[in-house]
Amino acid sequence: MFMLRNVSKYIFGDGSKEAIVEISQGQLYLVRPQSPKGYSELIFKDSAATIRRTGQEFQYQLVIQRAYEEGEEALAGDAEDEDAVEGLGAENDEKTFLLDESLHFRSEIRRGGEKVLAWRDLSGDPGDVYEFVCDKSTQPLSVHTFEIAAIQCQYERKYRKSHENATERELHQFSFTEQPIPSASPIESPVDVSPPAKRALSGREVVLAEENDTTKSPLVKGKGLARQKAKEPVREEITTVAPPSAVQPKGIEILCQETAELHLFDFSSSSFMLQDADITATVSEVGNWEYWLQITGKGKEWLGQPVIADINPVFNFEYLSFIFNHYTADGSAYSWLLRFRDQETEERFQEGLMQALWEQLNEIKWVKAKEDDRQYVLDAFNDLTMQDVVEQDEREAEEEEEAAAAEEEPEDDGQKSEHYDSDESEDDVVIRDDDGNVNSQLAVGYKHDRSFVVRGSKIGVFKHTPNNNLEFSTNISKVQTPSGKLFSPKKVMLHAEDSNMILQNEADPHSLYRMDLEYGKIVDEWKVHDDIPVTTFAPERKFAQMTNEQTFLGLSRNALYRIDPRLAGTKLVNSELKQYASKNDFSAAATTEQGYIAVASNKGDIRLFDRLGINAKTHIPALGEPIIGLDVSADGRWVLGTCRTYLLLIDAEQTTGKFAGKLGFERSFAKDSKPLPRRLGLAPSHVAQIIHETRGALSFTPARFNVGVDSTETSIITATGPFIITWNMKKVLANKREPYVIKRYAEEVKADNFKYGSDSNVIVALPNEVNMVAKTSFKKPTRESFASPVKLDNRRSGRVSGRASGRYKLGKEDVVNSPY
Repeated sequence: MFMLRNVSKYIFGDGSKEAIVEISQGQLYLVRPQSPKGYSELIFKDSAATIRRTGQEFQYQLVIQRAYEEGEEALAGDAEDEDAVEGLGAENDEKTFLLDESLHFRSEIRRGGEKVLAWRDLSGDPGDVYEFVCDKSTQPLSVHTFEIAAIQCQYERKYRKSHENATERELHQFSFTEQPIPSASPIESPVDVSPPAKRALSGREVVLAEENDTTKSPLVKGKGLARQKAKEPVREEITTVAPPSAVQPKGIEILCQETAELHLFDFSSSSFMLQDADITATVSEVGNWEYWLQITGKGKEWLGQPVIADINPVFNFEYLSFIFNHYTADGSAYSWLLRFRDQETEERFQEGLMQALWEQLNEIKWVKAKEDDRQYVLDAFNDLTMQDVVEQDEREAEEEEEAAAAEEEPEDDGQKSEHYDSDESEDDVVIRDDDGNVNSQLAVGYKHDRSFVVRGSKIGVFKHTPNNNLEFSTNISKVQTPSGKLFSPKKVMLHAEDSNMILQNEADPHSLYRMDLEYGKIVDEWKVHDDIPVTTFAPERKFAQMTNEQTFLGLSRNALYRIDPRLAGTKLVNSELKQYASKNDFSAAATTEQGYIAVASNKGDIRLFDRLGINAKTHIPALGEPIIGLDVSADGRWVLGTCRTYLLLIDAEQTTGKFAGKLGFERSFAKDSKPLPRRLGLAPSHVAQIIHETRGALSFTPARFNVGVDSTETSIITATGPFIITWNMKKVLANKREPYVIKRYAEEVKADNFKYGSDSNVIVALPNEVNMVAKTSFKKPTRESFASPVKLDNRRSGRVSGRASGRYKLGKEDVVNSPY
């Protein structure tokens, strides 16, 4: 078993609670492979498996408790009154087993994804076993956790002492993995129950799983045996099969080489399946800043691929695992898991792999990086979360969150344009411009309930209705310079109480433009500087667009400065210019409510300033990937960076030393207390599913917090391809596993943001539609939610052929009077 002692505190938890661990749904069978009484008997059709404490110290019970459907319990009671049923099926509603090593308790995850707990029937014939077949929704890690708890309980019963000081060897004696578990159904096609490590899957295997129809099995009066069940039609499931390995290039130097188990994520069952129990994983340098990961079994090359950021590496030291993505030449993606024998082995492998990844991204030797910077990188790629059963308080919190969101979701107010036609056909709806332009950017108003969507050289204006829908208001059909030249804005920002919009023309990096939204046209061109270009810009303070503040921040690749439109001539304020001699390659900036400044770069590092014109108070090292977006919480506590394949959440508050309680914007962190990074990424198996569904690489849009003057940052939103993802901050900070939910559309999400003042409603810009959706419509990441694109709610997007539509084609002659 893996790290049996180290997970005990998570499993055993509060000693005052009777239940230690539970699997809430499954079926209990009694399997008699050699008995003339019948091969398989269904004991409980729907039941829960629990390990409980007893009244005696070091004694524990395995309890299988029947669960009734509505009305079924009363019917069962009547049947028992009529007949004194002798069989096991009607003996009672609960079966208990003393957790002793004589049970030979064990678990198994089969090739089709079926998860089974099994133990000996000590009162039956040799070979008879009880089997608890878990519901399909049960996660593999829950089964593993249940078995660990059983092993620890058996140890305590045998030695009459706590398992906390037991060695791995002592605990391993209660692992009975060498004994195969027979199938609970005799009519299933044969399943290889030998250890999967002895059999490498090859070719495109098809597993035929024939399930039992338990609802048609009659209860035989007087004997109570659930006999052989009716046979259902064969269902075909295709098991994910490992692709051929790429040819390994000649190595220059080996960075690490360790042994481990190899598991492959199976898309059909949404679980990792053991492929080889003894492989060698090698990371080598193979060229000029090029590195290679090769995994080799006995007589088989399993896989080989370059070490690049797209492998999405995640290390979990609780379970001694490393999960990563693997891409083939045809664009297919697979998710693999390595499980190491101990923490020291995983640490050696982690350092070798992260050295390769860091050197590949930075083109600098790992040994030249500072020691604390190296540790920062290693910490950022650790996944210290555990997949625990959702606790009651967490369920209650989720229910409260959903109830609060529901209260913010009033009935449809029925506001529609006079152009609205609920009976129109698809052919009537014009959703694409003749010039091929699509929606590209989104600006959400703070001062007024408006959103602005950029589409080529046009801007659509949408009103937020009281019932949290979008209503098309008007459009700005010509974005053009004062000299009359049309352009498509590279970046836009609302300004001066949302009455103005600042726009950037990619063809002229030294100038910005001011659009008066009341008139719907550009009225000023601001020359920023003759030599210093504008790479990007940001508000003076987080909520500056709600005020009449005129100044704002500008960035070039190696300079940070203030822009004041009121200046004569060029608008850059020379006294508040911080220019670096080296090329820092700045890429994004964000500000707090007080005006503190965070600046990120394409190198991947982040600088924190308390004001312009001086050196940064704090420098946060790069993980390697460029940062393409940046946001900061209003109070400056949290810094949120967006990289292409993950997000980076950093706590800027100092917790130790003489500046404890101060922010990194105000005071520098001590050398030995860099802020701990939280790398927010999708689970590698989810990344593989996204690529499997879309055939496109992961690429996040700039992530944002929900925002509001009186709001606390509780959620994070971003998108990749057709998927929108929101992270729950409370779950992230509590290290909950997979603290995000998703929503899939049929088209790529171009831009997204929360409605101002709420984290319950999200504004989404698709290529040809704009929509507001409730966050309660997002789903937990499952095979079904990844595979099922949703249609836009016509009430929310205005599926119309006129101006009330988010799909409205902006006309060439439209004129704006006032968006307000």
